[in-house]
Amino acid sequence: MTEFVKLPHFVSVENLGVDRINTLIKRAEYFKNGGARPQLKTPVYVTNMFFENSTRTHTSFAMAEKKLGLTEIPFDAAHSSMSKGETLYDTCLVMNALGVNLSVIRASQNAYYEPLINHRADQHLNLGIVNAGDGSGQHPSQSLLDMMTIHEHFGSFKGLKIAIVGDITNSRVARSNMEILTRLGAEVYFSGPDYWYDHAFDKYGKFCPLDDLVDKVDVMMLLRVQHERHAGDANESKFDAAKYHEKYGINHDRYNRLKDQCLIMHPGPINHDVELAGNLVEAPKCAFFKQMQNGVFMRMAMLEAVVRGRHLGGLE
Repeated sequence: MTEFVKLPHFVSVENLGVDRINTLIKRAEYFKNGGARPQLKTPVYVTNMFFENSTRTHTSFAMAEKKLGLTEIPFDAAHSSMSKGETLYDTCLVMNALGVNLSVIRASQNAYYEPLINHRADQHLNLGIVNAGDGSGQHPSQSLLDMMTIHEHFGSFKGLKIAIVGDITNSRVARSNMEILTRLGAEVYFSGPDYWYDHAFDKYGKFCPLDDLVDKVDVMMLLRVQHERHAGDANESKFDAAKYHEKYGINHDRYNRLKDQCLIMHPGPINHDVELAGNLVEAPKCAFFKQMQNGVFMRMAMLEAVVRGRHLGGLE
């Protein structure tokens, strides 16, 4: 009997149990291997509300929705009434009143979704929320597509040594992945500039110099330097791309020292010759292309979980 995850919303990985994570990975792999999509008996309407720029995540969700047979209702953040001062809650209320069932949202505020999923009993909002990224908080779909990519390559997580390298403090990908990888049984290590590392993360892993990790890890998870989140950071004015690449990037020498089966991962967009040498983006050990492919199938699994959890489309 096929197992399904059923959720009213999908906003974080923090409270997602290991069994549910593994079920979502299996479901995504099923879709990737040509498995039939669920047959909707009634239409399900979804809108993608992106208030931060995005190529991979936005397009990946749109493709996942298409493959699932959901009906996407276009939304243009730049020309929405939020530019006139309308709140996100009221915008969602409008979409819900017009018949939208699900909203995939990316916003710059951490935990923007809290008032959307924890509103008062006398409020009318009845909209499934899928978090496509909240500030420096969570990025559940990126985290789970990363888990799918690792599982597809190694078959399990137990005992894998995984390095998360770069702008860790500002990365919602790092926050999601360090927590979920620890629960799945991987050994997590951190590296990068110490001024972009928070020792609150010590409970998930150990901070080490990059060259101490290169020949030891099974996965080298690189993070984009997020200049847009460095307002007021004195280190931003001193940033030098070439020096960063020399100290914290995967250049050809470090690439050659990686294990033969090591995966280089990156959530994108990649800053060429900063986190990764530009001509290594499509190298054999680099999983960047596979991550993007897997994103569609994992997002199908996530969307299906909310469709089933909210009893939409005649699915149980």
